[in-house]
This record gives sequence, C-alpha cells and structure tokens, in this order.
Amino acid sequence: MKRNENKQAICFLALLLSGTALADSFTLSSADITHGEFMSKAQEYQGFGCEGGNLSPQLSWSGAPEGTEAFAITAYDPDAPTGSGWWHWQIINIPKNTTELPAGAGDLSKNLFPEGSVQISNDYGVTGFGGACPPQGHGVHRYQFTIHALSTMLELPENASGALTGYMINAHSLASSTIEALYKRD
Repeated sequence: MKRNENKQAICFLALLLSGTALADSFTLSSADITHGEFMSKAQEYQGFGCEGGNLSPQLSWSGAPEGTEAFAITAYDPDAPTGSGWWHWQIINIPKNTTELPAGAGDLSKNLFPEGSVQISNDYGVTGFGGACPPQGHGVHRYQFTIHALSTMLELPENASGALTGYMINAHSLASSTIEALYKRD
C-alpha cells in the first residue's frame, strides 16, 4: 500500500509542476517598453498638461494556455492619486490567433487593432489608449501592461466601465503576463 501512495504522490507532484510550467510559459514582450525601466515620451499622454506622443507600445505574446478563446490587454497605473488607480487602456476580444499588436494599435484612427476586438473608454474618457501622465512632481508611477488569455469572448454593455471590464477580464482569465514600466514627470 505504501508503494502505491508514493506513486500517487509523485504523479500529483509531476502534474502540479507541469501546470506551473505551462502557466509560466505565457509571456508578454515589447520592442517599446521594458519591465522595471522608464517609458519614453512616445508613451506619454497628449493633454492634461502632458505633451507626449500618446502611442501605445508594440506588444507581443506567446505560450497561451490550452482553452484560450480570446485575449485582453490592460494598461493600469496603481499609483494614480485617485483611490482606485487609473485605467490607461483596455482592449478585449482580441482573436485567439493574434500574437502581437503593433505600436499605435490603441489609436482608433489608425485602425491597427485586430478585427473583432473592442477598445474600452479609458479613465481620460477617451476610447483606446491614453498614455502616462502622472501629476508633475508626484514621483515614479508604475504602468502595468498585462495580457490575459481568456476562456471566452467577453460580452459587455456598450459603455462598460473600466471596473466592470476589469472584473470580467479577471473572471475569465486563464493566465496573464505583465510588463511593469515606469514613468514620472518632474
């Protein structure tokens, strides 16, 4: 009996480790932003006293888990002095065969985002990407660009809030990967 229990424990451990390895294989990368480093002026917002390029960064991902039906990308500043952070970008229902968004895909007028995907109104009140614009002298802010592998396409009302969108993304996320870039204005 003891030998059988050992086999079961080894099988369980192997299954657990393989699941962890699969989750760890889902990765996000970018030619424009780097984890732990400052973003360029190209990713700064244009408005609210900021004069950047308001350009969403190039993003690519690989290693999506089995069962992925769509992707969502979010860009969020947890350091914004709002009490609830700041949604800079949310794009949902990116087709499951997509593995990259070019720089500028967050600008609706450029039409660079995948057909069928939906961009949500950001906390600036504009649909699409809204770049970094921390208050002057507020110090370093973190900008979390996250890719989510979704178990289903999301159905949201036309004017869904950032909070509702975030809730639905997290409720259907099979795996995620984040690049946390930095920005500040002196």
